[in-house]
Amino acid sequence: MLRVGIGLTFFMMMGCTLAEREGAMPLPENGMPLTYAEMLNRARGQAGAALDAFYVDNWKDVEQAALRLEQSARLLPKSMDIPEPFKAKVGPESEQLRQDALKLIDAARGKNAAQANEAMQRINQRIRLLRPFDKTEKQLEL
Repeated sequence: MLRVGIGLTFFMMMGCTLAEREGAMPLPENGMPLTYAEMLNRARGQAGAALDAFYVDNWKDVEQAALRLEQSARLLPKSMDIPEPFKAKVGPESEQLRQDALKLIDAARGKNAAQANEAMQRINQRIRLLRPFDKTEKQLEL
């Protein structure tokens, strides 16, 4: 019985760590900025959480993930250590990401699967465009 209790405690702790890594909690608006890589990883986790919730028609969780993603998009231009090739485009691209997150929020509130799917496609494509890449890789343009 003790083993089961220890095992459950371990998995609960891992779940909390995983949820935080994926950006499950909102950031303080005036807190210390994260690095560009951390913010982008956070946005990617939030987009993944929205997709997971969408898959099982959990519209409340889709909306919550989209709300957190909207915040990440707003804070992305304020992040530290933005790679030089991204400095000029991070502002406009993060604003587009924010707009897509708002569209996802509306789609989740209306339980509109087609609109949610379109918004998530744009979100994932935009996050991919914002990721730092190896000099040998080419990026797709939107």
